[in-house]
Amino acid sequence: MKKLITLLSSLLFAAGSAYSDTLIHAGRLIDGDADRALTEVTVRVSGDTITGIERGYTLPGDGDTVIDLEDQTVLPGLMDMHVHLTGQYSPRSNLNRFILNEADYAYDAAMYAKRTLEAGFTVVRNLGDAFNVTVALRKAIEAGDVPGPRIFTAAKTLASTGGHGDPTNGWAAHFGADPTPKDGVVNSPEDARKAVRQRYKDGADWIKITATGGVLSVAKSGQNPQFTDEELKAIVATATDYGMRVAAHAHGTEGMKRAVIAGVASIEHGTYMSEEVMQLMKDRGTYYVPTILAGNWVAEKAKIDGFFPELVRPKAAAIGPVIKSTFARAYALGVPIVFGTDTGVSAHGDNAQEFALMVEGGMPPMEAIQSATSVAARFLEIADTHGTLAAGKQADIIAVPGNPLDDITAMERVSFVMKGGKIYKQ
Repeated sequence: MKKLITLLSSLLFAAGSAYSDTLIHAGRLIDGDADRALTEVTVRVSGDTITGIERGYTLPGDGDTVIDLEDQTVLPGLMDMHVHLTGQYSPRSNLNRFILNEADYAYDAAMYAKRTLEAGFTVVRNLGDAFNVTVALRKAIEAGDVPGPRIFTAAKTLASTGGHGDPTNGWAAHFGADPTPKDGVVNSPEDARKAVRQRYKDGADWIKITATGGVLSVAKSGQNPQFTDEELKAIVATATDYGMRVAAHAHGTEGMKRAVIAGVASIEHGTYMSEEVMQLMKDRGTYYVPTILAGNWVAEKAKIDGFFPELVRPKAAAIGPVIKSTFARAYALGVPIVFGTDTGVSAHGDNAQEFALMVEGGMPPMEAIQSATSVAARFLEIADTHGTLAAGKQADIIAVPGNPLDDITAMERVSFVMKGGKIYKQ
């Protein structure tokens, strides 16, 4: 009997150790939902889940671990709805298309994913990549093989011939390139349906289209509409059949309007968004992903001789500065806005610089933070597990020094990152 009691005691002790909690003592807590921060709070984490938000600094039980963030602000993991993990723009970017192989892009993507996670972004939506690298990266991160954020990926972008997402733009004619729907280039409703189905086959979560011209493509126009109404309807309808939604890159008004009417879930950039388009987006619940950071970045780089191809430079100089004013008008009118940066244009890890630009555009700091937490979670349809700090949610938790409600640039100085209960930065 004595041996049995000893054995039971040892088993109970082992079970208690296995199920010990992590207690995060937060000097200030922004939960992603409430309009005010709490002070002196304990976040209790068991395994990969938040099990309680407790007022005051809870004393640890046997085997519990305490993380002292009493001089920090604790927040939910951040979400960026527009990144490109397979690259980072430089004067060599156009050459890289000819000299980099799939493995090169894969190693770069793993590096950039780690950098993104350490910047406090625990979830991202990747809107366009090379060789479906982010489909494989998503699987590797989910398996715990490499560190990185949870990825929702669109794989290869869809475009029309010569459109912003045509991968052969700028190639010499003697290459004889004529990309197909498999390569992401469509020129009819039939092509559009085939391209969406190919993305489903490839393992994409979203569909990304280039509804208008773009800034960095080696092509003349950055604004012209590049899909017909029939092609857009075919894309959205087919994506819906396969359980996917559509994100539309768009700078020019006409292409934007066509995409919203066709039923896309989000407009990316939205540079020359008219009040008519804004009202359409409000009426239809279409989200605006502003990417002000990318606009600022390309405008600055356009001042440097030789940084962009000459066909790109005037587009970058003209389009970049407009995005911020468009954001201010869209926010004032009440267009649904969700956080997104187009990082991969600007440097990975700098994503949080978008917050200050949003605040400068008229959005209060708390709303800017919510756009990257609870709003983003609802947009991605993962609000039952992500986006707020509450019991039952996944333990994606970050911290920054000071108070970002007083100085929003504190969001750029992430000091602690936990994803799924595992600490990646402290």
